Amino acid sequence: MRTGKQYLKSLNDGRTVILDGEVVGHVLEHPAFANVARTMAELFDIAADPANGMQFHSEEINGPANRTFAAPRTQEELVLRRQAIEKWAKHTHGWVGRSPDHVGTFFAAFGSHPDVFKNEERDFAGNVERYYRKVLSENLYLSYAIIPPQVSRATTASGWEGEYLQVGVVRETEEGIIVRGSQMLATGAAIADEVFVTCIKPLGPDDVDFAVSFAIPVATDGLKLYCRRPFAPAATSEFDYPLTSHYDEPDALVVFDDVLIPWDRVFINRNIDTLRRQFFDTGAHALGNWQAQIRFSTKLKFIASVARKVTQVNGTDKIPGVQEKLGELAAIVQSVESAVLAAEYTATTDDAGMRLPGKSALYGAMGLQSETYPRVISILRDLVGGGVLQLPSSIADMTSSVTRPDMERYVQSPGVASEERVKLFKLAWDIIGSEFAGRHQQYEMFYAGAPFVVRGAYTYRNYGYDALVAELDTFLGSYSVDSTVNGAGTGMEGA
Repeated sequence: MRTGKQYLKSLNDGRTVILDGEVVGHVLEHPAFANVARTMAELFDIAADPANGMQFHSEEINGPANRTFAAPRTQEELVLRRQAIEKWAKHTHGWVGRSPDHVGTFFAAFGSHPDVFKNEERDFAGNVERYYRKVLSENLYLSYAIIPPQVSRATTASGWEGEYLQVGVVRETEEGIIVRGSQMLATGAAIADEVFVTCIKPLGPDDVDFAVSFAIPVATDGLKLYCRRPFAPAATSEFDYPLTSHYDEPDALVVFDDVLIPWDRVFINRNIDTLRRQFFDTGAHALGNWQAQIRFSTKLKFIASVARKVTQVNGTDKIPGVQEKLGELAAIVQSVESAVLAAEYTATTDDAGMRLPGKSALYGAMGLQSETYPRVISILRDLVGGGVLQLPSSIADMTSSVTRPDMERYVQSPGVASEERVKLFKLAWDIIGSEFAGRHQQYEMFYAGAPFVVRGAYTYRNYGYDALVAELDTFLGSYSVDSTVNGAGTGMEGA
């Protein structure tokens, strides 16, 4: 299985990553990408070590593979898959939102449902199966861009002024399709092996040119990644910004300048119906978002641990009001983990024999994520108070002979040395107040789309209201104006 060293070596491939108007050379030599790439390498090393229990024998490739890419066929495999995802998530404390197991999960579902991609003219179903085997055998890190650029949310791409603002098919050749346009939001693409491109937003009949699905190497000619301003280069030290320093995943707008997508890399070509079905008829949306909730739960528990330790250091944990806030935080965090386990417990097997997490529990947690995360952050803000503002400007204040005596005297707590207190509160600031923290709040609130879409399209439709209403109708049908209670009649007989 590919190791972290092999992954890092593969990144020097001439990819076009753009920052501040210039093309970045080797991403490993740039402070915006070097540390988070090494974090990803650590994940691959963890998976490559058999002692960590993250490998399984894949029938698809007849060899060992990363269990986070497995298509679960039994309840035991589903549980082992969750444990493997947790192993990776715990290594980053949940702060890497698009680790390789996320998009890899989607291809586990695609590869198990090739019939969805069947096409009379091309062997797209075979392409999906072969590509899934490639993911397994090469232990690939995939990013994806599945949302149209925010040109206008009032209409779809066919209604925009200007052609091919969203990535679409310009023409077909003997070799493949030529695509032009852009797509968002390819988190991690600058340091990934390949990028999967499609559209999850519903399209209309006039949008057929944009109904595509394909995967290509990041280093493909004509593919450009425009990254948002990175936060890692501004991190003065790991001590000052412990999360920013290691987990600043690059987000990018992907632009295609008439890029050739070979036919064997095409999964859908100009087919709006299949575009939608790839996510929902394969189970990919549920299995992929279950991975996301496992990661999210791990992150919330990490934040809760910071909150609890802050109250210990400040000596506020005996105050009833503080305990009430810690209790609320515990309830929120536990509800997410409970939903993950409930989805696992209520899992069902689909027609292709793949084990899928229970959708009611899964989408229930997702429906509240845009409120859950801000509330958790708000509670941590309440608990740290002004402590995150009364911090030395950088690690230099802790080491300088000029400032260190004052730091040790004035920035400390009973039984807690200055360095320990400052370290904890700088971590808290990286959770609630740094630019990295702000990006994470926005990211978690819109992780699976706009909140109204998540609740309306996923939570509402998968809750099971029909069964509840049927039970209610049975109850309502059990009495009427002529009903009697304990044989007493309506009470109006003598009127």
